[in-house]
Amino acid sequence: MSLLNQLFNRGVFGSKCKTCLNLAISRIKLLQNKRDLQLKHMRKEIAQFLQAGQEAIARIRVEHVIREQNIRAVYEILELFCEFVLVRVPILESQKECPAELREAIASIIFAAPRCSEVPDLLQIKNLLAAKYGKEFNMAASELRPDSGVNRAIIERLSVRAPPAEARLKVLKEIAQEFSLEWDSSNTEAELGKKHEDLLGGSKEIMADAILPQAPTKQSSHLSPPSNGAHSTLNTDNKQGSHRLEAPAVVSNMPRVNANEIEPSIRNYMADVQRETTSQSSDVLERARVAIASAERATIAARAAAELVNVQFG
Repeated sequence: MSLLNQLFNRGVFGSKCKTCLNLAISRIKLLQNKRDLQLKHMRKEIAQFLQAGQEAIARIRVEHVIREQNIRAVYEILELFCEFVLVRVPILESQKECPAELREAIASIIFAAPRCSEVPDLLQIKNLLAAKYGKEFNMAASELRPDSGVNRAIIERLSVRAPPAEARLKVLKEIAQEFSLEWDSSNTEAELGKKHEDLLGGSKEIMADAILPQAPTKQSSHLSPPSNGAHSTLNTDNKQGSHRLEAPAVVSNMPRVNANEIEPSIRNYMADVQRETTSQSSDVLERARVAIASAERATIAARAAAELVNVQFG
């Protein structure tokens, strides 16, 4: 029975794999033709923006063109890999482990399948290969572990990073040359060559202005407060001194407060607070007594009413 099951599973795997590979190849060819038309239209629009002098819009649109070109190149590589695996399906059926010559093609298909949503047949191929070669092989290719064997060009072209400035400038020059435009690329080169400041950490000028005024305060905190004469000499010797250095002299001229003068005022204040609290507490007690008396009267009235009711019913 085990031999029959193995033979039956081999036949099922081979037929399903061939069907999915043929569907993926045909779908990839259709998508390539569709993307060729889209790329021609997008390149024409960028040429119109360059001719109209709207270089800022052209610099933004060219990123989308580069992304579409990368996806088209990935589809070309995947088409070759699918054809290669399709020819070697009998070898996959006969061997339990992944053959070394097919490792790159199979690992690349597993890695690119969830990232190429326009070709759902690749996901079915991925599931078939993952069921045959195990979860560990599937995770190694999906997570790009060392020695996973995924094609380097597919990894780079499916990256979500923005294209570099050199690539954008190169594509813009190619579009201008394709449509025979007399385009001066000096402004675009200068704009793309700028190193934009990281505004999340704050502007460097603002940070410098915030740090510089703090230095005199730290020095002034360690200095002893000078007298009036010393203050006048500092003003004559150093006319460009900051106002923060003059602060200790102003503080030294202020009259000192004696602690013996503060204590009686604090005591008087505490006595007034105690009087107010006692008067408030007496008012609260009086109100409580009135409330208790009214409650007692209400209970007496309720008892009398209950007794009357009992007498009438009796």
